Amino acid sequence: MKKTLLLLALIILTFSAGAQTRRGQVAGIAFYNWENLFDTIPNNPEGRDLEFTPGGARQWDGRKYWEKVHNLAYAISNFTSKTTPYGPALIGVSEIENRSVMEDVVNQPELKPWNLQIVHHDSPDARGVDVGLLYNPRYFKLENVTNHRLTAIKFRTRDQMCVVGSLLGQRVAVIVNHWPSRLGGQEKSEPNRVAAAELSKSIADSLWRVDPNIGVIIMGDLNDDPGNKSCAKILGAQRKPDKVGPHEFYNPWWDILEKDGVGTLSYRGSWNLFDQIILSGNLVNTPAESDWTFYQAKVLNFPFLFATEGALQGAPKRTYSSGAYLGGYSDHFPTEIFLRRYVTK
Repeated sequence: MKKTLLLLALIILTFSAGAQTRRGQVAGIAFYNWENLFDTIPNNPEGRDLEFTPGGARQWDGRKYWEKVHNLAYAISNFTSKTTPYGPALIGVSEIENRSVMEDVVNQPELKPWNLQIVHHDSPDARGVDVGLLYNPRYFKLENVTNHRLTAIKFRTRDQMCVVGSLLGQRVAVIVNHWPSRLGGQEKSEPNRVAAAELSKSIADSLWRVDPNIGVIIMGDLNDDPGNKSCAKILGAQRKPDKVGPHEFYNPWWDILEKDGVGTLSYRGSWNLFDQIILSGNLVNTPAESDWTFYQAKVLNFPFLFATEGALQGAPKRTYSSGAYLGGYSDHFPTEIFLRRYVTK
């Protein structure tokens, strides 16, 4: 009897030790276009922000500003799951005026417990908007930040922000983008986004020359769909993950748009998926279970983010439409990818 009890105890101990030494981890990485989040202060020397002031065309006052800040914080507070209870490790953002507006969002009661940290850089953009990154320090340790100017086009646009750090011990680089718009039409403006894609690819290649093992993520409002030239040809972001090499790119959004019919913004009743998160092959086809590996991509089109009436019904509930204030969130839905791995301790 004693031998039987001893054997049973040993079996239980062995399985308990195994459970403790092999543990699954999940990390979310998101992107969200904040649709012209300007403060109410006319503080741009070139007057680029006058539209978003109390006396400007949009009569952008404190009430509207803080309603939008709260809306964005509430939306982000829903970027959670059973495996990511404190939300994504990283959240790229675009269409922000300055660091101050990012601080106002992360300090809202819904997000304050997450202790999100901010990376921001002032770009020369003609409209006065920038890109930025939020990160949760419990998951991500910042190493360095570089900002890259797109000089191959004739007008001033957003710099590309490259943030390098450790995602729970594994080095990754995130290149946050907001590529030039389709103003003037998709075909006429395409060379501008091709130039932006060439810059992103050049940044990635530079990262790999220094550290061939670093995982690279290109995210942002690319103002192009996965099948457009900038993404499919210049980045070479492939539709299927199977044969993507370590220093090539996989784009998980092709089928979501073209098969499922799900996008992040609606234009004249048709969906586009501009808000993409594209991964290098060494985050897709990984040699070991202990490496971060892509397993899921989602458009975070929560029901409360939809317009439910008027001409925009069924589209993202934006802040303004045809000059009328709607009190919404953004004209884009957020997106998120999930990585997972197993660690042994």
